[in-house]
Amino acid sequence: MGTIYEKIVRPVIFATTDAEDAHHNAVQSLAILSKASALCRIMEHFAKPSGTRPVEFAGLKFPNYVGLAAGMDKNAQFWRAGAAFGFGHVEVGTITAHAQPGNPKPRLFRYPEYEAIINRMGFNNFGAEVVAAILRKAGAHAIRPIPLGVNIGKSKVTPLEHAVGDYVQSFNLLADFADYVTINVSSPNTPDLRKLQGSAYLPDLLGALKDADKSRAEKLGTKSIPIFLKIAPDLTFPEIDTILASIAEFGINGIVATNTTIARPFGLASNETGGLSGRPLRARSLEIVNYISRATAGKLPIIGVGGIFDSSDAARLLDAGAGLVQIYTGWVYRGPFLPAEIARDLAPRQRPWIS
Repeated sequence: MGTIYEKIVRPVIFATTDAEDAHHNAVQSLAILSKASALCRIMEHFAKPSGTRPVEFAGLKFPNYVGLAAGMDKNAQFWRAGAAFGFGHVEVGTITAHAQPGNPKPRLFRYPEYEAIINRMGFNNFGAEVVAAILRKAGAHAIRPIPLGVNIGKSKVTPLEHAVGDYVQSFNLLADFADYVTINVSSPNTPDLRKLQGSAYLPDLLGALKDADKSRAEKLGTKSIPIFLKIAPDLTFPEIDTILASIAEFGINGIVATNTTIARPFGLASNETGGLSGRPLRARSLEIVNYISRATAGKLPIIGVGGIFDSSDAARLLDAGAGLVQIYTGWVYRGPFLPAEIARDLAPRQRPWIS
C-alpha cells in the first residue's frame, strides 16, 4: 500500500494540488471519516497490533508507540479517526486563546527530494473556545478510542508579558477534554514565541499552568492532567539544561522533542522562512532525545518527534530514550497506513499478554 501511495497517489497529489490545499482536503476527508464510527472501528481492528500490553507513559496507557504530532489536526476535527490508521494517540492543535488566521499565504512548501516540508502557518486555528465546543460536541468527555493530547500556544496578538494569562485561558478551556496537554513554546512562526523557552519567561509559565491544573483538579475532584513541554531543535545543550531544571522544579510530566527547525541542513536550498520538518530533522531530533534521556537518567518521559519515515527511524528514537514517538511529515510522504506499519513493527517491544 505504501508503494502504491508513493509511486502513484502522492505524485499526482503533489503535481496537481497546492500543499496547503492538499492539507485542507485531507483534513476534510478525515473529518468525514471520523463521523463514520462503524467504519473507523473496522479499520482500527485491522490496523491494531494484537496481543500486546499498552505502552505506559507519564501515567497514561497508549495502545502503541506511534502518535500523530500536532499541526495536522489543528482544530480537533478528525482525531477520532486516528486509530483507524494505526495511531496510538493524536495530538491536536496548536490551539491559541484567540482565533487567528495565521500568516499570509503561501505558507506551506514541499521539498520531495529531501522528504521535507517548510511551514510558516502561524498557529492558524479557530481559537480555544470554539475548539472546546467542537470537542464537547464530538463527545471527548466520553471514553476515547485512543489518548487525546491538546497542544496550546500563545496568541499572536498577545505580548510576551501577558503570555502566561493567554496560555492559562486556553488550558482552562481545553484541559477537560484531553488526556494530556502540551505547551508549545517552540514554533518559529509566531514572533518571539521561542523566547518563552528561556529562563526569563519559562518558570512563570510552567508554574502558572501547574497552579491552573491543581485548581482544576480540586474543583472537579479529579486527578491532575499530565503536562508536557514541546521544545525546539535549535537549542544548545546548556539551554536545554536550563529548561530541564524548570521542568524538574515545577513537576512538568514530560517533554516533546522536537518541533521544527530554522536550520537548513543537507544543502536544502530555500529562501522560504519557517520551520523545517521531515527527513533533514532526523539526526538532530535523535541527538536531543538522547541528550535529554542521559541528562535526566532516563527518568523524564520523552516523546520523540522529527524525521520518522519508517520503523527503524522510530526504533532509533525509542532506543535513544523516547517513550513514545510522533509522526507528521512522514505521514504525508509515506502514506496513510504508515502509522499502522510502524506500530506493528514495534509491537514486539510491548510485553505480550500472558494467557
